Formats: sequence, C-alpha cells, structure tokens
Amino acid sequence: MLIAQLIDPDYIRDFDHLSDIVNRAASAGVDLFFFGGSLITANPKFDIVKALKDISDIPVILFPSSPAHIDESADAILFLSLISGRNSEFLIGNHVAAAPILKKSSLEILPTGYILVGCGAATTAQYISNTSPVPYNKPEIAAATALAGEMLGLKLIYLDGGSGAEKPVSPEMVAKVKAWVSTPIIVGGGIKTTKDAAALRDAGADILVIGNGAEKRPEFISELSEIRV
Repeated sequence: MLIAQLIDPDYIRDFDHLSDIVNRAASAGVDLFFFGGSLITANPKFDIVKALKDISDIPVILFPSSPAHIDESADAILFLSLISGRNSEFLIGNHVAAAPILKKSSLEILPTGYILVGCGAATTAQYISNTSPVPYNKPEIAAATALAGEMLGLKLIYLDGGSGAEKPVSPEMVAKVKAWVSTPIIVGGGIKTTKDAAALRDAGADILVIGNGAEKRPEFISELSEIRV
C-alpha cells in the first residue's frame, strides 16, 4: 500500500510551511504528493509544484479540478472522469479542453475513474461538481460504477469522500470494489486515524490519500508508518 499526501494550495501559508510538510512527509516515507483541490481560492506567492520538486524527490501528481490547474512541472496528472456523477463537464468536457495542453506536456497521464462517496455532510467536491455522491451504504453501486469505468479503459479507480469528509469511505465499499475490478484503488477523504487507515488497507486499498487529517494533526503522517505493508 502507498501513502499519498494531498497538498492543497489553499492551506500553504508560505515556503517555510511547505518545507515543514515536505520534511515530515519524507521522514515518514510518504510515497506520493497529490497536488490540487476542489476549489482553489488562494494566490500563492511562489510556485508550489516547482518548490515541491526542488526540495523533495517524492513524485508530484496533479489532482486537478479544472484545466486551469495543469502545471507542467509536475510528474503526472490524474486525468479524472467523475463517473459517479452525470455532469458532462466532469465526465468529458474538461478533458477535451485539457487534452491539447497535456499532449504538448511531458506529464504522465493517469486515466482515473473518480467516484464521490457520501460520507456525511455535503463536501466542496460535491457542490462544485453539481453531482450526487454514491450513498455510503451502497457498495454495490460503487462496485458497478468502478467496473464500468474499468471496462471503458480507465486505469485507476479513486473512491473519495471529499475534503473534510466526516468519515472515510467504508471498508465494505472498498472490499466490494476490489472484488469487482483489477485496477488499483485509491481511497481518500475522512481518514483521520491509523485505525481508519488499517481498515482500508485490509479491505484492499492500494493508495491512501491523506489531506485534512495531516493538516489538522501533522504527526498523523508519521503514525501511518505503523500500518504500512
């Protein structure tokens, strides 16, 4: 299992703050940085992706909400298709706008089926995308959606409760999706404890994405080394 730490530019105060995050991540053995957010409102005073590349060897993967957030200095991009929703802009529209930019870049393209899961109150991702999430207690819907994505040729499945989710995606849903697809499974949103992380690992998650959990309690990233396999 891999650990990805989400770097949301809205939460980066300055270069020293970013350096502290990166140093903690490197010491904890974080495998990947995901960079992005559902709604980016900050105007950073420095190039965060370039800084990440300059001060760390950890690969940086873009987690964009629109073509405007493509940064060619990253290593790769999650080419997200929101297959749990029915908003054409997030299924294919943004991809058409982004494709010519990405063709000219050196970014590795990672076609990803993005499935929002209802994990409590409505999240920014749900509001911005104007889509309904898969109900928390309906793992079979998530599994069928993931299977359709795999059949369409998507190479990764991302189950996400969204930033600030009240609880993580259920292990039962992860296990159901794992049983139905052969693609790697990314799980994020609402992961706040090592118990949460271990349960998702045991259910079959291949990559765990830690965002708010580390922002609110930075030592959480180091604690995850206890459950690494």
